Amino acid sequence: MASCVEVFFWLLMILLCPWSHLLSCGSSDLFQPDYLMVPVSEFSSSLETAINAIQNVTSTVSQFSHVSNDFHLSNAISDCLELLDLSAELLDWTLSASLKPDDGFDFRTWLNGVLVNQDTCLEGFDGTSGTIKSLVEERLSQVTSLVTGIRDTVHLPPDSMGGGRNPTNHEQTFPSWLKHEEKKLLLQPLDKGSADVVVAADGTGNFTKISDAINLVPKHGIDATVITGNRNAADGFKSYKSGTFRVKGRGFIARDITFQNTAGPQKAQAIAFLSDSDLSAIYRCAFRGYQDTLYAHNLRQFYKSCLITGTVDFIFGRSTAVFQSCQIRARKGLPQQKNAITAQGRKEPGDGSGFSIQFSHISAEPDVTAANIETYLGRPWKLYSRTVILQSYISSAIHPKGWLPWNGSFALGTLYYGEYMNFGPGARLDNRVSWPGFHEIQDPSVANKFTVAKFILGDSWLPSTGIQYTDGLQV
Repeated sequence: MASCVEVFFWLLMILLCPWSHLLSCGSSDLFQPDYLMVPVSEFSSSLETAINAIQNVTSTVSQFSHVSNDFHLSNAISDCLELLDLSAELLDWTLSASLKPDDGFDFRTWLNGVLVNQDTCLEGFDGTSGTIKSLVEERLSQVTSLVTGIRDTVHLPPDSMGGGRNPTNHEQTFPSWLKHEEKKLLLQPLDKGSADVVVAADGTGNFTKISDAINLVPKHGIDATVITGNRNAADGFKSYKSGTFRVKGRGFIARDITFQNTAGPQKAQAIAFLSDSDLSAIYRCAFRGYQDTLYAHNLRQFYKSCLITGTVDFIFGRSTAVFQSCQIRARKGLPQQKNAITAQGRKEPGDGSGFSIQFSHISAEPDVTAANIETYLGRPWKLYSRTVILQSYISSAIHPKGWLPWNGSFALGTLYYGEYMNFGPGARLDNRVSWPGFHEIQDPSVANKFTVAKFILGDSWLPSTGIQYTDGLQV
């Protein structure tokens, strides 16, 4: 005889599942979240298909990992394998979360992240030719189609978080996984120190691991601990591989470190810092370089009280990032070269990425002004590029037009560039560009969509980092 629990279960199944689908209605569909447009079981099954497709592409690309004598092609293959691995991890996160779903915001972020990785992989093959490039393009197009279809079954998250409360000091709150000595390190006061050590994996320096070198440093603060490198595009390293420091995974936190690339303006793209870390928080750090200094490549990122310097596109990428209370300074590059601070890479309307710069100070080094070098707030790297500047100081170093085209009329009608309540001599909007995609934001409710609380849902994860932040438009 069936137990009362079993009878109740089948009665519930009958009520929740249509008779015609009773045999195919699994227990995972009994608690169907309203942000999914398909049953949970179908969503999970599609994810498994995408994971298998990623694994097949990885297997195919791996066959060429040691057969090319072309340095550029070899790097492209290596980058692609790394990005495919990151994509598989993001799909695994999504699959695991789908079995006990909470909200759909993570899902869209992670699935968008997979698409970003695929595009970056393909960009690495630019300038190469032959069967390898064609094969990778063909296989990745299948993955892109699968993942785009899965992502589009997830509703955009409701605009329900954040706003309304005063800035909160979370400095004494830390993630549970931090060790006691690491908490003490994060609470150290900012003062000047000096260190002169070399980290080299081949053993030619003082240390082979960055962590060992950092542990030696007695004092902390911007420029007290400097991680430096000089990889660059001119010497054969594509953007993704030129980073002095690259991070991936979840929950990366950095404080009081300078990341720099010393290749110089003549070496073209030369990244100082690249982040693929979801829910990463960077506090009181410096990023020094020229072209492509800071590559906010993917996922959700927060930068607070940082210094960022460069020339062309020196804050770029396809992440969803907020830069709060930062010093952003253009510097002198090549003769006749124009400076563009941002180059955000949002590629299509379903992509939730973008840059929000709030409470920051945007200016240029004195030699930039003296040489009359044109400096702009940004230019559209991809078709739906999205960047907003909120409540920030903009110096006279910024060109009155504000924004620079990428190439002719490309993206001028599809991008989203906005400015809200900025001040300073460069903040005047009288002579700003008249592109369809440029917006003089006047409605606070529109500006609020790009705050920490709304844009990256910071109230749900930033408190655990111990970094103080402002969640809304409060001053």
